[in-house]
Amino acid sequence: MPQKIKKTAHSVVMRQMFKRTAAGLAGMLVMATMTGCGSFDSDEVVATVGNDEITAGMANFYARMQQAQYESYYASMMGTSGEAMWTQQVDEEGTTYEESVKESLLTSLENLYLMKQHASEYEVVLTEEELKDIQEAAVKFDEDNALEDKEAVSGYQKYVEEYLRLTTIAYKMDAPMKEGVDEEVSDEEAAQKSMKYVYFAYSTKDEEGNSKDMTDEEKKDLKKTAQEFAKNLKDSDAKDIDAAAQAAGYEVQSTTFDSDSVSPDAKLVEAVDALETEGGVTDVIESDYGLYVGKLTSLLDRGATDQEKKNIVEERKKEQYDGLIEKWRKNSQINEDEKIWDKIDFAKQGVTIKESNDQYDEIPDAE
Repeated sequence: MPQKIKKTAHSVVMRQMFKRTAAGLAGMLVMATMTGCGSFDSDEVVATVGNDEITAGMANFYARMQQAQYESYYASMMGTSGEAMWTQQVDEEGTTYEESVKESLLTSLENLYLMKQHASEYEVVLTEEELKDIQEAAVKFDEDNALEDKEAVSGYQKYVEEYLRLTTIAYKMDAPMKEGVDEEVSDEEAAQKSMKYVYFAYSTKDEEGNSKDMTDEEKKDLKKTAQEFAKNLKDSDAKDIDAAAQAAGYEVQSTTFDSDSVSPDAKLVEAVDALETEGGVTDVIESDYGLYVGKLTSLLDRGATDQEKKNIVEERKKEQYDGLIEKWRKNSQINEDEKIWDKIDFAKQGVTIKESNDQYDEIPDAE
């Protein structure tokens, strides 16, 4: 049975995007205690990235910090235990959740070393203050946790310091690696329309309030209702879908979209997108679970379009960032020892977080 991680004032909480300062990252550290210990030598080499060797101890510490987040947050959200979560199959080939996650974790750790190796190209260095913060955080980590706990996660000072050096460099690399992308986006490229729609679901409620599927006959009657609703709305001068829905006892929903959108329904989006004038109304659109009638409310939703421009710029930055990582990986000699990596087992050695009274902003980890 897994023990719990002590989350002290010096805790690092992993996330995919960096949001805080490098100094803040060094000031927060997570500690884990777990039952059992992996049967590996900490000095064994799990992978090499160029001239850098990633030891089993370093890989174990990195993996356990990530595992802590999965078990503390995702397992509880999924309503399952950590052990059950890790053994779930995620594809038809029988790949387990643990195998899927561990594959990406080792790649992420290798990428941290690649960023360290290329840091000088972006004039990224660790300051004396940052190095001091890192050392103090590692010492605090060492003092706050029992030897058995540290052995379980390879939480020795040298690995803690290495982890914090790597993630701090990666944090500082994030912005410069994304610099220089074209941030000009036209309205045409980002254009978002908006619609309102009414959904006629193929389900009803019984006396106890439970949902049940309609019969084929009930579905036919519902379609006639939807068709009448659409016809009356089209024939009206105001084409006020809100008033029409209220009178008929239905709810109006709204959304923004473009031609590539598939929500709330791809056929509905296609039909509304084909309308040429604002205020246009679709015919009844059939789906597997119900019927839709949509109204085009704007050919260019300003707020949604401006937000889409930001999304496009961020996607360009991400593509540039990912492209650099991909190029570095291609140009670097990377070797992995799967037999050693397989010794780090999540399902048989759980890890969770214990909360303390000390609260700090959360700091994300490198991608």
